[in-house]
Amino acid sequence: MRVSNLTESSRIYTANVYLIRGDWNTLQDVNTLVDVGRDPAVLEALQSMSTGVGKRTVDQVVLTHSHYDHAELLHTVRQAYSPVVMAFSPFIADVDHVLRCGEAITMGDRVFEVIHTPGHSQDSICLFCEEERTLFCGDTPLHVYDSRESCDPEYILALEKLSEKDVQRVYPGHGRPIEGTANALIRSSVWRLQESGTRWPTRTDEHSPGWTSGLGRRDSR
Repeated sequence: MRVSNLTESSRIYTANVYLIRGDWNTLQDVNTLVDVGRDPAVLEALQSMSTGVGKRTVDQVVLTHSHYDHAELLHTVRQAYSPVVMAFSPFIADVDHVLRCGEAITMGDRVFEVIHTPGHSQDSICLFCEEERTLFCGDTPLHVYDSRESCDPEYILALEKLSEKDVQRVYPGHGRPIEGTANALIRSSVWRLQESGTRWPTRTDEHSPGWTSGLGRRDSR
């Protein structure tokens, strides 16, 4: 699996846009954008990438959530490359497939688990590859700095689930990748919440519930 940040040199405010390719650009690999951001320079960057002979430059787009800095360029990317678009929210225009927590999807040449992590937004997800021990977290906060903060019960359960994974590398929605310390970061947040006396929700099901009608607002952050 190869990961390229297409907005690393962006001059405007935008989320990170990751292109995931297989190691050998085979026909079976699924060239995937994790988020599309809002910088048109992403389209120029894609033109310079080696994505395989006889393949689409972008096979699919997976949105970590619907905030403008992660999703504004979606319609433009869809017009340019006709990818399959996946997101957790069913209320985003141009989405072909609504994801479910626990679903397995292929990105590049690896399989990722979709983990619903409401908190930053109700449609936030993380994408975890067990084989690579790699997590794409979007804007999901992995470090709880102040245990006095009020946390969504579903976010607490999601954070607890993430703490049970062997995460060695994190690709966040903003900033540089986190290498090596990811497990400690996540587990320290769970410990801090537990020590604070935060009321711990009951995990009634292996996966978080799907989208409900009351969560259909598109946040502006």
